[in-house]
This record gives sequence, C-alpha cells and structure tokens, in this order.
Amino acid sequence: AYKNVAQLPNPPIEAWAMAALLRNTGFDVVEGYDLGRDAMNAKLREFAVKTQGADIAVFFYAGHGIAVNGKNYLIPVDADLKSEMDIKLGAAFDAEVTLDQTMSDAKVKLVLLDACRDNPFAARVRSASRTRSVVVGSGLAEMKSGEGTLIAFATSPGQTALDGDNGGNSPFTKALLANIAAPGVEIQQAMTMVRAQVNDETHKQQLPWGHTNLIGTVYLNPAAAAPG
Repeated sequence: AYKNVAQLPNPPIEAWAMAALLRNTGFDVVEGYDLGRDAMNAKLREFAVKTQGADIAVFFYAGHGIAVNGKNYLIPVDADLKSEMDIKLGAAFDAEVTLDQTMSDAKVKLVLLDACRDNPFAARVRSASRTRSVVVGSGLAEMKSGEGTLIAFATSPGQTALDGDNGGNSPFTKALLANIAAPGVEIQQAMTMVRAQVNDETHKQQLPWGHTNLIGTVYLNPAAAAPG
C-alpha cells in the first residue's frame, strides 16, 4: 500500500502465505503488512529479539527495494524518496545493516528478498542526482553473505523481476512456497528447484540469484530427511 507511488497488490498476499507456511513448519513468526517506517522499525526490533539464539532465522520481504551506489535499501510504504539524501537520512532501510542487526545471533540465517520489482522511486532519485555521481540500479545490487547465511533474490543483480498476476504471487514467491518447506528437502537443493521453476515459468526471462555461506545441511522441514 505505497502512499507516494502506485500500490503493489501482491506483496501482502505473498507475506501472508509465507507467514502461514513458516508457522505450519513450526516457526515462531513475526509478520507485518503495509508498514510505514516507524511500524517497520518496531517489527524489525521484535524480530531481532526473537532471533537471539535461534537455530534458524528466516527473513522474507516482498515490496519495493532500491540499490544506490551498490547498497540495497528496503522501502516502507510511507517513503517519499525524491533524492539520495532522503535515503541516506533514513527514509529507507539499509538491507545489509538491517539483516546484521536483526539476525546476527541466529546460527543459520536465510534471507529471501522479493524486492527487485520495477521501481518508480529509482527514476526520481536518478533525476535528482544528475549533477553528482550517484548510481541507481534497475534492480538490487549483489550482496555477500556471512558465515551461516543464505541470501536469495528474485532475479539476478541489476535486473527487475516480474510481479505475477494481480491478487496472486510473483513467480519467485510462488516457487519459494512450493519448495523451501518440502519435507526432507535441504535448503540449497530447494533453492535450485526454485531457480528452475522461475526460469521455466518466466520462459527464461528471470533467474533467481543467491549467495550462500552455509556450513552444513539445513532443512526447514526435516520430516523424512533420512530413510525410515
């Protein structure tokens, strides 16, 4: 429910479906929808408390993101980004800082970002920065993962991802829902299946991208992970 650009109909549906999937798999879920900056900040703080000492923490975000000078930012619904200064002064959340502050204490950290949609804020920030060397990406920029972390994006760095039909899920979220909590499927195997599904469904227009530093096998749903 973005206030200053066209609304995105699908992210609340996607977040609800992901919350339900994780809850049904045994996760303690902190969820939020159509959050402005203050409400998003409060949810992130709540999430940070929950992840302390957790075996696995999962961060899922659907909505607008923007890459400025190689840094990714998540955009709350009340943001009115007109320049790089708005971003730097805190109208959007630095993705790397956010993830570090909220998840660093968990043993395994899984980050799923469906935030590479075509972003109307990008043109505004580019336009305001003509006299300065400011690089505003079309999609999100590459991010490296620390130890015990997997980061997955809806598409390749610098590319934009498809939204899917209104009132449904994007190809990326649809593939995540179908694969990441399948019984006995290891998460890196699941992400390979996600890439294949999105690549197929979009007729090779979109290929999810990821970076992983997991040390060991990770199952969101370990049921039937080993032969009975």
